[in-house]
Amino acid sequence: MKNAVITGSSRGIGKAVAEEFAKNGYHVVINASKSADELEETRKEFVNKGYSCSAVLADVSDYGQCQRLFEAEPDVLINNAGISHIGLFTDMTPAEWKRLIDINLLSAFNCSHIALKSMIRNHRGRIINISSIWGERGASCEVVYSASKGGINSFTKALAKEVGLSGIRVNAISCGVIDTKMNACFNEEEKAALCDEISLARFGKAEEIAKLAYFLAEDSLSGYVNGQIITVDGGMY
Repeated sequence: MKNAVITGSSRGIGKAVAEEFAKNGYHVVINASKSADELEETRKEFVNKGYSCSAVLADVSDYGQCQRLFEAEPDVLINNAGISHIGLFTDMTPAEWKRLIDINLLSAFNCSHIALKSMIRNHRGRIINISSIWGERGASCEVVYSASKGGINSFTKALAKEVGLSGIRVNAISCGVIDTKMNACFNEEEKAALCDEISLARFGKAEEIAKLAYFLAEDSLSGYVNGQIITVDGGMY
């Protein structure tokens, strides 16, 4: 059985990705940093559906804690853990932007560095980074978030070049507005205004991102796709 490690997967996009892999025969390692109860609920839900699943509570911005996710050698790593911050850059504190960079970007460095040890030895593996359109376009009042996702995009392209000869593919999914709890900060009027900017006139679904992640993981489906930032935004841009 192949193993997939999905960070930040107790809910939202990460949970949907984990379920997509689990129902396709993977053992999935799901993760959260603080929400132990929610993580355990997700694990129980998956087990009750007949999926092979283990749950690891770990702060993936901490290299030492990341080690807990890789007791078994991973075939696939999905770097999904992330937080957002909406507000003026000039109102942010160094502690706030360090936390955002640590969770959104440093966590991908940490987990990829650990996963690659076995992937390079085995000459196979896939790393999929969950990014954002703001990493490509930039967003006012989300300056540090945009910078963290821009970093993910550059990291993806550079790492793909470095490890491709070792049989490892690295890609990223640049998400538009996806209907998750991360958008709970918007009121209904703001959500309607966002929908007006999207040519499909709706938010994306976490399950749609999950299916693309699975596509990118399977060599039989996407074996020649490497170093790509694939935008999924409903035609917003």
